[in-house]
Amino acid sequence: MRAICASSLLLMAVGCGLFAASQQQYTITDLPSLGGTNSRANSINNRSWLAGYSNLPGNQSRHAALWRDGALTDLGTLGGPNSNVTWSVKSDSGIIAGISQTATPDPLGEAWSSAAFYPGATGTGYINLGFVWENGTMRALPTLGGNNGFATGANSRGQIVGWAENSVHDPTCVPPQQLQFRPVVYGPNANQISELPLPSGDTSGAATGINEQGQAVGISGICDQAVGRYTAKHAVIWNKGKVTDIGNLGALFWNTPTNINQRGDVVGFAGAPNDPDGNFLQAFIWTPERGIQPLGFLPGDVHSEAYGINEKRQVVGLSCDADGNCRAFSWENGVMKDLNDFKPASYTARLEQARDINEAGEIAGRSLDAAGVRRAFLAVPAR
Repeated sequence: MRAICASSLLLMAVGCGLFAASQQQYTITDLPSLGGTNSRANSINNRSWLAGYSNLPGNQSRHAALWRDGALTDLGTLGGPNSNVTWSVKSDSGIIAGISQTATPDPLGEAWSSAAFYPGATGTGYINLGFVWENGTMRALPTLGGNNGFATGANSRGQIVGWAENSVHDPTCVPPQQLQFRPVVYGPNANQISELPLPSGDTSGAATGINEQGQAVGISGICDQAVGRYTAKHAVIWNKGKVTDIGNLGALFWNTPTNINQRGDVVGFAGAPNDPDGNFLQAFIWTPERGIQPLGFLPGDVHSEAYGINEKRQVVGLSCDADGNCRAFSWENGVMKDLNDFKPASYTARLEQARDINEAGEIAGRSLDAAGVRRAFLAVPAR
């Protein structure tokens, strides 16, 4: 194609230019909400099912949400005020995995990992459990003897990954967190839970994604805050019962894989040296051939996170400036691009976050309009 486009024939050159341009454009569809002003699509599978969350009227609580053919399904909760699909689920078999508050107060008063994914007014105080939703029904997933659990990715074999508390009071936990938590695989049978191994010396961890081969990715470290940081000392991949550290970008904190494709390629974000609080992170890709590589930032930005990857190694995520203003990006073959450069001129909202991409190149994420309303969006490549 490159040789043809370099031809001196003007018609061929113009034709190739139009073809290249058409491949980079997207149609953007805003998705319906549950009545609040903040929604986000965090996952998209190859059936074009998008999952994430949508705030209820008043923005004091949110529910896990599923969009199919533009229609919105409220997935409900396990009895508490909030639920959420927080990561890329990926399963094409109709399984959705996420987190939900129950109606039971947490006896230890822990905030738990899930609190960061709910509105502040109702984000703490209740026991949280991972859930699986299938055929219109949400059911709770077990723990390892502690109070709380979390579910992230799933595959079509019925394997769901996440993390769950055990009953060990760990002195490395930062209050109000008290109990250790371990990376787990739920299923494929109901109420089945299996603990994944940790690198030597680590005490807590979490699994954040899984592919069809059963390869899982996640974090490993100490208990800490239960939201990352030193819990994410190591970015790891689990394969056939073995755990492997995939490296870092110079810091032993916030090393967090977010997604894994069927080839075993991994994306995520890593801590920046001398910034243990995670104010500025770096998006990365890890491949079996080349190891871990930074993806960089959009021009003028200082922070980036990668969340989605497909078989073509097309990656999506977000890139932000020092004030926290973010733009959705796509990355391919070493080049990061602002998705806002390829949306229709009539679409005026800023594509703020890109959270997942499927094999058709369709992207799920969140936009921000001039009135401050955040909407879940679907971006479809122009054919």
